[in-house]
Amino acid sequence: MAGLIKRGKTWYLRMRVPKRFLEVAEHKTVHRSLKTDSERRARELLPAVEANIIADFEQMLVLKLRPEDADAYRAAQKIAQARGFTYSPVTKVSEAPLDEILERVEAVSADSAMEVTKALLGGVQEPALRLSALVGEVERIAAHENRFKSENQMRLWRNPRKRAAANLMAALGGKDVLVSEIDHAAALKHKVWWQRKIAAESLSIESANKDFANMAGMLRRYYEDIAQPDPPEPYHRVSLKDRHKKESRKLEIPVEWITERWFAPTALDGINLEARDILLISIETGCRQSEIYDLPPGAIVLDHPIPHLRIGFESGEYRREIKNAPSGRRVPLVGVALAAARRHPDGFPRYRGTSGYSANINGRLRSRKLLPTPDHTIGGLRHTWESRLKKAGISQEDRGEMMGHSVKAIRDREVYGDEMTLQEKVRLANLVVLPVPTHLE
Repeated sequence: MAGLIKRGKTWYLRMRVPKRFLEVAEHKTVHRSLKTDSERRARELLPAVEANIIADFEQMLVLKLRPEDADAYRAAQKIAQARGFTYSPVTKVSEAPLDEILERVEAVSADSAMEVTKALLGGVQEPALRLSALVGEVERIAAHENRFKSENQMRLWRNPRKRAAANLMAALGGKDVLVSEIDHAAALKHKVWWQRKIAAESLSIESANKDFANMAGMLRRYYEDIAQPDPPEPYHRVSLKDRHKKESRKLEIPVEWITERWFAPTALDGINLEARDILLISIETGCRQSEIYDLPPGAIVLDHPIPHLRIGFESGEYRREIKNAPSGRRVPLVGVALAAARRHPDGFPRYRGTSGYSANINGRLRSRKLLPTPDHTIGGLRHTWESRLKKAGISQEDRGEMMGHSVKAIRDREVYGDEMTLQEKVRLANLVVLPVPTHLE
């Protein structure tokens, strides 16, 4: 417990060092100037200064007991920061201006604990993390960010990053290098590896660019976590371009195709009821497929004056992550979507938490010749729905809010006022609703 003493006109903290910190403390007692002649102000400052001293000792203890791991590296950074410096490895310290070197040496003289010396003069090595362990380390770093992801979503997050790391390792001759050794030359070898693979196997350059983006993102997160000063950016401007490639977009499913082919009696027979009704809900809501099949029990709200879907981040047993915050919204149910939702008030357990729906329904429709061309997929239904809203004269902002887009991004400025009400949403949805065939009621 810290107390106050006065020396001349200045108040000081006086604290006996707790036993667990004696091995890193220079003395058994700490004295620290509070830089005030006011006793009242000194008492106000005392708790925070005491907490900072304890935190400093904690970092010194970590550095002493675990000198080789990432926690020690972060501890050295915090020790240096507490004394007004940025941690730099010894090679950079030696290249610093003379004034800075002298300031660091002077600070070491004032606090000669070995851990302080290492922190101020760059004596702690960056963690020896291998490329093969990078994905696991970044997953740990991003645990809070990914807290809403389901097991399937985590698999979809993890696999492309594992693939990127494995491909880089292959490009480096199978060497499991240290992350600190991944420089621009390594990134360029990754690029050359992909150029050869694309030429040999006629692959899309998008796979390569996803690899580069995933590696760049993982390295950025890792260096942020260890607070690396001036972190390297080995993948800066590393990408592949195909000047002959045309921009692609999902093809819309024509409204006439929906009403004449899909709504025809027996057209969807043989497709399991969950898959069929997810399709029907897509037609009249413009929702992303996963927003529908991942709905937890209770998210299909049928006992409200306006039946609707409640789309949002979920935790617990049915945890799931949606694309972004604006995607969280209430979606009115009208037409065939309402009829389909009534058949599945608790959602779609067959597809919830999986990623098999899209391939299943596209395959079923394609085998029955129920897609306009081989290039069409049911992903085009979202585009179809927006086109229907646009033709009805609904503004871009309102279309964006209905579909879960960022209105702020659409306006390119701050958004004021309330969100669109469910009453207004259902009014707009009813402007474009399609007649419900009797057999789909």
